[in-house]
Amino acid sequence: MASRLFSSAAKPLKLYLDTLSQPCRALEIFMKINKIPYEPVTINLGKLEHHSEEFAKVTPFHKVPVIDDNGFRLTESIAIFRYLCRHHEVEDKWYPKDSRKQAAVDEYLEWQHIGLRLHCGLYVWTMFFTPNITGELPSPALVEEREEKMENALDELNDIWLKNKRYVAGDEISFADLVAATEVEELKLTGYDPKTDRPALTDWIERVKNDTNPFYDISHTKINKIAAKRATPKA
Repeated sequence: MASRLFSSAAKPLKLYLDTLSQPCRALEIFMKINKIPYEPVTINLGKLEHHSEEFAKVTPFHKVPVIDDNGFRLTESIAIFRYLCRHHEVEDKWYPKDSRKQAAVDEYLEWQHIGLRLHCGLYVWTMFFTPNITGELPSPALVEEREEKMENALDELNDIWLKNKRYVAGDEISFADLVAATEVEELKLTGYDPKTDRPALTDWIERVKNDTNPFYDISHTKINKIAAKRATPKA
């Protein structure tokens, strides 16, 4: 699909990413499905490349994702998503032009920051990233606290956002589903199964996969490999 504002001669934008990052995966899937041309630039979070002097020249926030669109740099995945929708022809379902349908997508995207992303992210950091960085296990009390809040957020996704709906913002897939699904998938790194006793979530995430494959599976290759390695018993 052609860009709305840029000629075909314009260079593809650069997308700085690491597919260990949930927002990076959501954007990558979205861009591939909508055939938005881009040059991927991998920033290895495990090697702390986001804290390098070189990457600091790209963004002072030391975070991914970042886009560089012919000199215009933008951080924050939701801002990037909305920018791409304005500057490229994308299927309407991802961010509908209808005011109410668009508001439904925005409603989830606003909740996501203090809901699923906050509590799933804290749980993943507690159970996976911090132990791998420090070599120290979290206290049982902290694990219990973080798990309870994460489970509450997952229950809200299952019981409220997906109640009588096929997708989180209605009956068609949108970018809100990519944001939510990539967050849920991150829990694989901890061994926690978010599908247990959550039938609406279970059916929904399979729909999202089916709607977006092969790109969904490709973007999750890295975390699937890490999760499989962690699940393999040591000899």
